[in-house]
Amino acid sequence: MRSFPAQRAMTATPSSATRPARCVMVLGTSSGAGKSWLATALCRHYASRGLKVAPFKAQNMSNNARVVAGADGAAGEIGSAQYFQALAARAAPDVRMNPLLLKPEADTRSQVVLLGQVSRELSAMPWRGRSERVWPRIAAALDALRAENDVVVIEGAGSPAEINLMDSDVVNLRVARHADARCLLVADIDRGGAFAHLYGTWALLPEADRGRIHGFVLNKFRGDAALLAPGPQRLQALTGVPTAAVVPMRFGHGLPEEDGVFDDRAVLPPSPSGGGSRPVRIAVVAYPRISNLDEFQPLRNVPGVHLGWARSPAALDGADWIVLPGSKATAADLAWLRAQRLDAAIAQHAARGGRVLGICGGLQMLGEALIDVHGIEPEGNGPGLGLLPLVTSFEPRKTVRRCSRRFGEVAGAWAALSGVALGGYEIHGGRTVQHPAMAARGDVAREPIAGLAWQNPAGNVLGLYLHGLFEDAAVLRALFGAAAPSLDAVFDGLAAEVERTFAPGVLAALAA
Repeated sequence: MRSFPAQRAMTATPSSATRPARCVMVLGTSSGAGKSWLATALCRHYASRGLKVAPFKAQNMSNNARVVAGADGAAGEIGSAQYFQALAARAAPDVRMNPLLLKPEADTRSQVVLLGQVSRELSAMPWRGRSERVWPRIAAALDALRAENDVVVIEGAGSPAEINLMDSDVVNLRVARHADARCLLVADIDRGGAFAHLYGTWALLPEADRGRIHGFVLNKFRGDAALLAPGPQRLQALTGVPTAAVVPMRFGHGLPEEDGVFDDRAVLPPSPSGGGSRPVRIAVVAYPRISNLDEFQPLRNVPGVHLGWARSPAALDGADWIVLPGSKATAADLAWLRAQRLDAAIAQHAARGGRVLGICGGLQMLGEALIDVHGIEPEGNGPGLGLLPLVTSFEPRKTVRRCSRRFGEVAGAWAALSGVALGGYEIHGGRTVQHPAMAARGDVAREPIAGLAWQNPAGNVLGLYLHGLFEDAAVLRALFGAAAPSLDAVFDGLAAEVERTFAPGVLAALAA
């Protein structure tokens, strides 16, 4: 049976000068087991020991994406999880860290982004025929990162034991073999059945791959870890794999959840009675193809702010702000919003002077009309919500870029943003302009950032294309007079958690 060596010092001596980087891989028994946060924590842990570290996930399926440097200098997209992992590793994010990104547009269709760029050819291909086409590019990206770093922290996807997918795998076992990775297998014990999940996953792996599992991780444990006995001991007797860590349940660690997963329990609280202070209550409309939800994570960490999610008019009751976030299928999500009768509730909120904020696809919904002459989106032609005198035309070419701007004069409820500089990123298909017929009648939106932000005349409705508004400290200070914890503090906290909970010697041995 494998045991853990005594802890030894890790130095900053580059290993990549003599051999490719050691690869440490985080696999899971299922989606949501905790792979992303653990990979992020490991990136900061190894970077804090002076090692040059890069994250890697061969294939990510998510509508949460960030704009980063591309291989040819052009901007490209990667999954948000690898973006944050790169920051945790103190590395510049680039497209090689997530060479394949699948962005779901419907239940049976995804947009395929290869090395940061949309590939219409791959998007049209059946999945099983796609894997062999993309694998050489995935392997080359991983090899390049290994040549430049001391440690590459690799995140798997779903489970490596999906026996119906093994023949087309490009993200779990195929990557582990190519990189000769030392793997951790993590399970969410809060769901129940964790020992069965760990044993079943290990047992379904090809025998030659079982030896790659160097430790089990029980994540989200509540209570006294001593009560787990004799489970870990019996599991090791069956598999030869020790339990490397028991990580306690932790709320509010400050890292956006992978895929923007949100807690359905996060509903708006009732208004306080008496003289108690009242939080700013922000409701984000959670339509089916919501995207870039992770950018709202800072609002969950700001004192005096309560963030909730809305899928019905009742969920908007008592909201101070209503936010329409990004969408991977703007027209379809707008149709869903109307079917839930949220359109009327949003209009009533705006008519009463309540704040409405639309970001990217949410901005497009706030306009007067959507036009789709190229057939980019099903249901792409039709009226918007009519809260801003704008019209959006969907276009084949996607806008993907980072940018920095400064608000000009902002009116009304959003006036605190006047003159505030912010950095962010654009990821959208479509061009938005003043509605020409409405403009001819004198109904013109205010434009505090030319081509990127618009307001209604009353000033309570604001739409903008820039993602990342609430990740900017200057914006948080202007709007709330407070700030969320810095990302560095979040990453340091995650690293401290793994250093406290992992058995001595494990983390050093994985990267040795």
